[in-house]
Amino acid sequence: MDSPSLRFHLKNSKSHTFITPSPTLFANNSNNSNSINFPTSFAKKSRALFSKMMVSSSAPATAAAPITFGFKNLMETFTVDVHRAENRPLNVPLIAPFTIASSRLEMVENVALRIELSNGSVGWGEAPILPFVTAEDQKTAMAKASEACAFLRRCPSLTLGSMLEEIAAILPGHEFASVRAGVEMAIIDAVANSIRVPLWRLFGGASNTITTDITIPIVSPTEAAKLASKYYKEGFKTLKLKVGKNLNADIEVLQAIRVSHPECQFILDANEGYNSEEAVEVLEKLNEMGVTPVLFEQPVHRDDWDGLGYVSNIAREKYGVSVAADESCRSLADVYKIAEGNLADVINIKLAKVGVIGALNLIEKAKAAGLDLMIGGMVETRLAMGFAGHLAAGLGCFRFIDLDTPLLLSEDPVHEGYEVQGATYKFRNVKGHGGFLHWGNLA
Repeated sequence: MDSPSLRFHLKNSKSHTFITPSPTLFANNSNNSNSINFPTSFAKKSRALFSKMMVSSSAPATAAAPITFGFKNLMETFTVDVHRAENRPLNVPLIAPFTIASSRLEMVENVALRIELSNGSVGWGEAPILPFVTAEDQKTAMAKASEACAFLRRCPSLTLGSMLEEIAAILPGHEFASVRAGVEMAIIDAVANSIRVPLWRLFGGASNTITTDITIPIVSPTEAAKLASKYYKEGFKTLKLKVGKNLNADIEVLQAIRVSHPECQFILDANEGYNSEEAVEVLEKLNEMGVTPVLFEQPVHRDDWDGLGYVSNIAREKYGVSVAADESCRSLADVYKIAEGNLADVINIKLAKVGVIGALNLIEKAKAAGLDLMIGGMVETRLAMGFAGHLAAGLGCFRFIDLDTPLLLSEDPVHEGYEVQGATYKFRNVKGHGGFLHWGNLA
């Protein structure tokens, strides 16, 4: 009997050829194992075709030409058949409280998702929850994730694109974007596991490494200087400073960090904390210090479009500083508005704001509009942040990469996955995400 979750098209100029692997091709993958059992009945021709796509832990972890089975093709041709779908709380304490202009966090309270296809391939997802930034709290996210999982368990086989459309209908708009992102991650990871392709290859294969900045939250000048020295020794060249709560205190922190870490690059992130005049004043004071940030992220309230444009124009023309829209950019309409009004130079893409499919759409439109791209996240484990990292590495189109929050957690619940070497993440040549959770350890 054919395995519906592994049926897809191989297109050529003359016809459509269907390759249907045996349902026993892939061993049960509950721990994301890379061991594969090939049935002896598997046709030589099919084996040869699939050998071009397969990866293993022994394969060289270097970027190669993008695979022919791209993500857009799989959306139309890969049929998904879900066997199990579950969600559980994912709670991880932080090393220290994480304070930004709009909120304070002491523990990650996200939602983990595990989706298993009928062939045994398992995909993992994480719905990142950040109070006052995401629309959902953990209780709401758990309820909506359970609803989505119940749908997936009873859903008939659908193409990947159709299934993701159904999920978008259950988890619509910004209201449930974080949960939608987590479910999409898990489904896409399961599909990537099925065809034995790393996510970074599935998204384009531009690279298998990225280099991230690291964030210093709102803390005292002394603590900020200590963190800056620590991160500099660990190899971080770009520091992202959370500002926007108190202008004078922000300047004191910047001065302290400049003394301890004179060679670093700065990204300022106000998280909507300033009004437009305060934002310009910060840039002027930094200019007097001889400091030019490489980026000024979300200087004003998300709905203050006039203020965003005002700050962006002065930052660009007077100080040579790019401004990024983060909280202000949560839809395609926002991208068009920013581009048409020249309201910002950079769009910050976060999966938790728009979901995976939404992010891909925003990336495409922002690039077409001539906007630069940044990729970031909420406070997440290596599950969600690893998915975003795969996306960034595979696409290779991001000017700024801000995927550091797993480094701020007191423990790492994710097994295997990408390798961390200071500011550099290296994505291995293994199928799917490459990381997984011990499901039984979650409450």
